[in-house]
Amino acid sequence: MTGQKTDIRTLNLKELEQVVSGYNQPAFRAKQVFEWIWKKGINNFEGMTNIPDQLRKNLSEKFIFLTLDEINRAESTDGTIKLLFSLHDDKKTECVLIPSEDRVTACISSQTGCNLGCKFCSTAGIKKARDLSAGEIFEQFIASDNLSVAKFGRPLSNLVLMGMGEPLLNYENVMNAVEKIISPTGLNFSPQRITLSTAGITAGIRKLADDDVKFNLAISLHAANEKIRQGLMPVTNSNTIEDLKKAIIYFHKKTGTRVTYEYLMLKDINDSAVHASEFAEFCKITPCKINLIEYNPGDFDVFKSSAPETIIRFSEILKSKNLIVNIRKSRGKDISAACGQLANKC
Repeated sequence: MTGQKTDIRTLNLKELEQVVSGYNQPAFRAKQVFEWIWKKGINNFEGMTNIPDQLRKNLSEKFIFLTLDEINRAESTDGTIKLLFSLHDDKKTECVLIPSEDRVTACISSQTGCNLGCKFCSTAGIKKARDLSAGEIFEQFIASDNLSVAKFGRPLSNLVLMGMGEPLLNYENVMNAVEKIISPTGLNFSPQRITLSTAGITAGIRKLADDDVKFNLAISLHAANEKIRQGLMPVTNSNTIEDLKKAIIYFHKKTGTRVTYEYLMLKDINDSAVHASEFAEFCKITPCKINLIEYNPGDFDVFKSSAPETIIRFSEILKSKNLIVNIRKSRGKDISAACGQLANKC
């Protein structure tokens, strides 16, 4: 709420029809407004050019768009762009645009800060102020898509929910935003080009399975050893590796989707041959893909990235077990836009 006005993006189509009916307007006007918001990405009433002036006036008197305000932008030497947004209540969040030869990917946030406290992540230094609304999540996509067209001459090809926050702890808003992005009545973006990344919230993974989601799931694993993972990711205390395994098996059984494991390579912590063997054993539970990620320096100096030769050796052990492995190249490190570096600095 802002004063007495509500963000109109909190309404579903049926609720919008009721509002429009209250102004003695036909139901199709609600669908037109809905399409302006979710199909065309408009975030103001003035731009709804086929809506009667009086209805636009009525809506603007009762509703508002709680929009994002881009307050800073940083560009990396590798082409990556980081956007810093101020929200209507002066909270901050970030998203990242990552261009490559055959695609442009947007990495968007689901919360302002994060409370999970992962030891290697700069976002952990920012206490979560609140969840982002579905409209704020959706608007990051629109802003990224518009910038992609303006800067690179092509729309977004991929979306990853890997920015600030834990998406599965803001489940309803994230799913609402994603539904608008993939729906034919929304942006009609392919769900197969969307990946949601979680630190391993087992209840959320099971809910994704029950909801039969069509997008991809990535698990930030970083260790298949319970003690090591607990030391890196306190979330493991309430979401054990054994529980995580069961949730992943359940997810795969229900959706048929192959999960991706994200594994940050940390020198002398999780990068030995023994750790690789433990990881390979974990990966037996369902078909999967693996991304090995070099550590990106952030606000913590207790970690160092594994040496390139160590990462390659680790990768070869996994490949010898017939696992699909990709050594992921970090992008945007020089502007603190790489994995684990988002901390509202731009």
